[in-house]
Amino acid sequence: MPNTARGTLYRGRQGMWSWVAHRVTGIAIFFFLLVHVLDTAVVRVSPEAYNAVIATYQNPIMGLGEAGLVAAIVYHAFNGLRIILVDFWKNGAKNQKAMLWGVLVLWVVVMVPFLIRHLSIVFGGH
Repeated sequence: MPNTARGTLYRGRQGMWSWVAHRVTGIAIFFFLLVHVLDTAVVRVSPEAYNAVIATYQNPIMGLGEAGLVAAIVYHAFNGLRIILVDFWKNGAKNQKAMLWGVLVLWVVVMVPFLIRHLSIVFGGH
């Protein structure tokens, strides 16, 4: 089978999807940081307005958003380390698929306990 039909490192298959997910999580993290800086800056204008903004965040939808943010950060961090290995380790490109599976396993290992704890607080109130 010719190489173009199978895909290359960043065109198709796991390499492409990890590339897309890395960019999407990076953009999501950037926009969260932007909103975070802006809503935190409100405290300088009016502490009461800041408290009102923070109070709007105390609901289950925002709790799910927080879980999504943590999921994005954890994936972005682990995949960033994988990208460093692909770029600087001589066998990195050859092992990029296995490393992606490692990233996904690590992501699940970190996220499952976090989600159990976080969602029990969001929906259980404790």
